[in-house]
Amino acid sequence: MIAITLDNFQQVVVEESKNKLVLVSFWAEQVPESVELRNKLAAKLSNLSEHITLATVDCQSQGQIAEQFGIKGLPTAILLKDAQPLDGISGPQDDASIAKFLDSHLPKPEDILLAQAKVALGDNLLVEAQNIIMQAYQIDNNRADIKLILIDVYLQTGKTSEAKTLLDTIMMVDQDSEYHALIAKLELAEQAENSPEIKALEAQLKATPDDINLSQQLAAQYSQVNRQEDALTILFRLVQAGDESTKERSKELFLDVLKALPDGDPLAAKFRRKLYTLMY
Repeated sequence: MIAITLDNFQQVVVEESKNKLVLVSFWAEQVPESVELRNKLAAKLSNLSEHITLATVDCQSQGQIAEQFGIKGLPTAILLKDAQPLDGISGPQDDASIAKFLDSHLPKPEDILLAQAKVALGDNLLVEAQNIIMQAYQIDNNRADIKLILIDVYLQTGKTSEAKTLLDTIMMVDQDSEYHALIAKLELAEQAENSPEIKALEAQLKATPDDINLSQQLAAQYSQVNRQEDALTILFRLVQAGDESTKERSKELFLDVLKALPDGDPLAAKFRRKLYTLMY
């Protein structure tokens, strides 16, 4: 909470409200309901300071400010945007009425998650971005903006089939420049996944399935085009069944692929458990 005084009035009421909402709670010690409203608002907004600033006016010591706002009675709270009243509540309030008032002006949980996912994706924190955007998608799986971020995460983590399936659900009205950029990314990913080199190795391995060198080459190619699960599956099989002369090289490749995965990737945890079980 920021206590408004004549000294900081310009900064809080005028300047701060240009950047985000400012909720001003008017209170006085001799009006317990106003103190209660101030405290309830503080509790509700404790984790939402990036979206709304809670300011308070002690009407006893800052009566001039209360007069400027035209306050006639307590408790009262006024919501400001660009230094202008946007909405307000007056009189005793229960938790439900406070929540209803705030919810009409604060971003929805999925909007907050979407913004967080975009930041994580921009910082290349792919696992974090995927976890966050999946939460938003579970809340609302119809919103195109949420789907598009999830598709981008899928493409960057090699889940091209999941990305393609989700892209097919984007309605024509939502097929903007971001959508078309993801279509282009998908096409490039699919081409990379099925490059002539990979196709040739797959054909050779089909003809000689016991060729360990070919298997290792194919796993390396898969890893380079984000087909990490395919690569790990091949290499784990080699570590499982290979003889001592080839097992060590396969294990090295297996661990290299695991290291290349983002921290916290469930795929890495899955294959580390498999390797641990095999060794112990």
